[in-house]
Amino acid sequence: MGRNYTLAGKVVLITGAARGIGAEVAQRMAALGAKVALVGLEREQLEQTAKACGPDAAAWEADITDWDALQLAVDGVVDRFGGIDVLIANAGVAPTGFVRSLDPAAFERTIEVNLLGVWRTVRTALPHLIRSRGYCLVVSSLAAVMHMPGMAAYSASKAGCEAFADSLRAEVRHLGVDVGTAYFSWIATDMVNSADAHPVFGKLRSKLPGLLGRKYPVSDVGRAVVLGVSRRAHAIHVPGWIVGLKALRGVLNQLSLPVASANAKAADQAALDDIAARGAEASRPVGPGGQAGFEGKK
Repeated sequence: MGRNYTLAGKVVLITGAARGIGAEVAQRMAALGAKVALVGLEREQLEQTAKACGPDAAAWEADITDWDALQLAVDGVVDRFGGIDVLIANAGVAPTGFVRSLDPAAFERTIEVNLLGVWRTVRTALPHLIRSRGYCLVVSSLAAVMHMPGMAAYSASKAGCEAFADSLRAEVRHLGVDVGTAYFSWIATDMVNSADAHPVFGKLRSKLPGLLGRKYPVSDVGRAVVLGVSRRAHAIHVPGWIVGLKALRGVLNQLSLPVASANAKAADQAALDDIAARGAEASRPVGPGGQAGFEGKK
C-alpha cells in the first residue's frame, strides 16, 4: 500500500465511464472534489454522466483499442485539467459462449478491449502519472481467479490484466507511482444483467452455489474504489471474500472442475442450438457498452 492522499483537486481519468462501475466511481469522486475525466464510448451517455458529476468533469469519446483516439483523449484531459493524478483502467466487455462455438470476432474483441486496451490506456497516460507521482488502478475480476465455463475470453483477458498490473507495480514503484488491481465478483451492471438475460449463460450462472452466484450493488464497488484509491491500495476486492479465494485459487479451480464440467455439458449443446437459431448475435458482447464497441468491428 502506498501513501494516502485526499482526492480533492486530483485529476482522475476513468475509462468505460459512460455507465456502470465507471459512472458510479466518477460521481463519487466528483462529490469528493476530484476533477473527473470520463473516457469511453456511447457519447450521449458519457456526456450525461459527466454532467451529473458537475462542473469539474468532462467527457472524451474514445475507443481504448485505438492508439490515436486514446492519445487525443489523454492530451485533451491534460490540456483541460493540467495533468493526470489517477488512472482507473475500467473499460471492459464480456461475450457469452464456449470456445468451440463462440463468434471469433467476439472472443478477439474481448482480448482487444480488456487486455490490449488496458495496456494502451496505461502506456498513453503513464508519463503523466510519473510526473504527478500518481496512482493507477487496473480493473481485473474474480474471473482472473476462478475460471468458469463459458467465460474463456473474459477470464483470459482479466488474468492478463492481473499479471500486467503485477509487473507494472514493480516497474514504476521507484518512480513514485503506485499500482492497484481491482477484483470484482458479479456486480449489478448493465453488462451482468444482460448476461443474466441470455438464454444459455443466464441459466449456467444461476447454478453457481451460494456467494459465488450472488450479485452485488454497484454502490459497493463505488465505495470500495474510492477508499482504495485514497489509500493507493495494491488490491481492491468486492466482496471481501475474494481475498481468500485468491490465496486458494489453484486448489479451488481443480476442486470445482467436476461440477463446472457437469454444468457445462448441457450448456454447451444449448449454446450450439442458440447459435444455430440466432447466429453470431448469440455470442456477441453483452450490454449496451459491449455492443457499442462491437458494432463496427464485425
